Amino acid sequence: MSTINIRGVELSYAVFGDQGRWLALSPGGRRGMTELIPLAERLAEQQLRVLLHDRRNCGGSEVEISGDDAEYEIWADDLYQLLNELEIGPVAVGGSSSGARLAISLALRHPEVVSALVLWRLTGGRHACKRLGEKYYRKYIDLARTGGMIAVCESEDFAETIASRPLNRSKLLGMPVGRFIEIMEKWAAYFDAAIDHPLIGATDSELKRLRMPALIVPGNDETHPRWVGEKVAGLLPCATLRTLSLPDRSVDVSPEEEWQEQEAEIARLITTFLRSGEGNNSHTK
Repeated sequence: MSTINIRGVELSYAVFGDQGRWLALSPGGRRGMTELIPLAERLAEQQLRVLLHDRRNCGGSEVEISGDDAEYEIWADDLYQLLNELEIGPVAVGGSSSGARLAISLALRHPEVVSALVLWRLTGGRHACKRLGEKYYRKYIDLARTGGMIAVCESEDFAETIASRPLNRSKLLGMPVGRFIEIMEKWAAYFDAAIDHPLIGATDSELKRLRMPALIVPGNDETHPRWVGEKVAGLLPCATLRTLSLPDRSVDVSPEEEWQEQEAEIARLITTFLRSGEGNNSHTK
């Protein structure tokens, strides 16, 4: 893995494959890129070049709690600059859950670098907005208020970034609690505002203006409802909807191993899509 300074923040990244079409993928949650390495290796075996990176505040990249935009929009601008620095593009962009939000944000903010979208386990609806606003932001606000930045450092997600990049601990401890809470409240508000949107991160009208081809693979739980993927596929002008043979589950999040078992099928769907007429810019619905 390599590191690069992007917009003042040190990001870790890795490239898999040395030939073929470029694809940039991001994982869900606040997880690092390592969870996508097996998928990236499968895709590289199929003559695709895959760019993975740890988003700021995730994995082995630098923590930087700042900015007025939604965190997923900040991530999108980081990826845009990373693509420019590496002289890669246009590229197919995608990911799972929060990685899918990043990809859609990149397509909305910088459509010129996105040749296609590859999205699975999209998030939307009241349950997802409330749950994720709590999971990503409000629980850290509560920790900061009761235990200061030491408690934030000891939380699961930030402890993982510190383990991968020890300098993140001193950076977090040096941040005023009030400023940390202010940014977290601002980022949480973007999830509150998305309750009536087709998915977190985009409105109906925004999705309708995305003209690049898109592969949509819906999720199967209450945070990633099947109906969200189906609705997004209906709004995107050039979407291809593909479903997996997974049962719908009335749980917050379906077991991760259930989706890990679908990795080969997801790789097949991505490869087939990017090599077909559906996955190039000549395709329209």
